[in-house]
Amino acid sequence: MNPLADRRDCSTVPQARHGDAPYRRRPGRATVILVHGLWTPAAVFAVHGRWLQKAGYRVRRFAYASVRATLSENAQALRRFIAATAASDIHLVGHSLGGLIILEALTPVPDPRVRRLVLLGTPCVDSHCARRLARVTGLPALLGRSLMEWMSRPAGAAIVPPSTVAVGVIAGTRSVGLGRVVPGLPQPNDGVVALNETRLPAAADFIALPIAHSQMLASRACAAQLMSFLETGRFRHDA
Repeated sequence: MNPLADRRDCSTVPQARHGDAPYRRRPGRATVILVHGLWTPAAVFAVHGRWLQKAGYRVRRFAYASVRATLSENAQALRRFIAATAASDIHLVGHSLGGLIILEALTPVPDPRVRRLVLLGTPCVDSHCARRLARVTGLPALLGRSLMEWMSRPAGAAIVPPSTVAVGVIAGTRSVGLGRVVPGLPQPNDGVVALNETRLPAAADFIALPIAHSQMLASRACAAQLMSFLETGRFRHDA
């Protein structure tokens, strides 16, 4: 599936709900850093980037070597990227592995300007697909050093984000993708990551949408929820 294939609705900004929250975006001041997932370039966030810019956010896309570099190396590179970002307030958005890179980068002490984080289809707790594929000869190299470092840790040991950063998790329930050829992926899932694998215990809010893993990168529904969390610290559960 090409996550950027459907661009018919990219000209308008998905609507987010406004409400009370400890932190409110100041137009022209908040910067959103987008972090892509495994096997993809930073350009996969182009659609969300345009929507966020139209909503008044400054946008930066962090590119990293998802296969060649380790989780620790990529997290350190992201820390430097955040430190070099000229902004008073920073939000982070990560898709899949990108979310794990962000969580790693926020420990033990995050940049004090980081306010909110939205995870899109990130396997915060575990990844059935990745563990099954890692058993196949030759595939650990394809999965990459970042994912293999993460899987070397105890299963179910989610990275705990700092209390100063509000985290929102968006999961998908449309089972289209790699999971169709990997046996045993728990239902519901987004085709790659099972719903129960995305549930970060320390998250401020969680929402499941009827979209697939790659669809998150070009979904208006996903974008509206993302912006709602950046604005209010909560998703739109009434949408």
